[in-house]
Amino acid sequence: MAQVNPRHVDAVMELINRSPYFELLGIRLTALGEGTCTAEAVLERKHLNAFGGAHGGAYASLLDCGAYWALYCSLDEDEGFTTVDLNASNLRAAGPGPVVVTGSVVKRGRTVCLCEAELRDAEGRLLAHATSKMLVGAHLQPMSAAVRELGAGALPPKFLA
Repeated sequence: MAQVNPRHVDAVMELINRSPYFELLGIRLTALGEGTCTAEAVLERKHLNAFGGAHGGAYASLLDCGAYWALYCSLDEDEGFTTVDLNASNLRAAGPGPVVVTGSVVKRGRTVCLCEAELRDAEGRLLAHATSKMLVGAHLQPMSAAVRELGAGALPPKFLA
């Protein structure tokens, strides 16, 4: 596969970081590469359950984002994909504070891919782990749809010539 264009990666991260759900949860993509992704968030009161700990849904959203975006650079230009399932294990409670999610591609298939993600606190302690299957297809959430939805201009080419 051709080398991913760093200008494209920067433009995609800027675009996705201003998407409504990322803004709602305070998620920020910080790195995107071939089979990898890193995102950060600061758990705040809005992420907590009634007992003062991070809500499992917040963990799941962060894990899904990490697993999902890890696959992006492994796909052809404007090839779409969507999450089929997310199997999350919450391993440690966390309260307010910074967290980092890292995602990776375990197995890239033609139409189904297996990805995983880990969520860690600022001290590097593992908070949660997930595996996720992704369905790949041209009609499934291609980047061009995000560009249209968010009113962005044309992105640089995904791959260097």
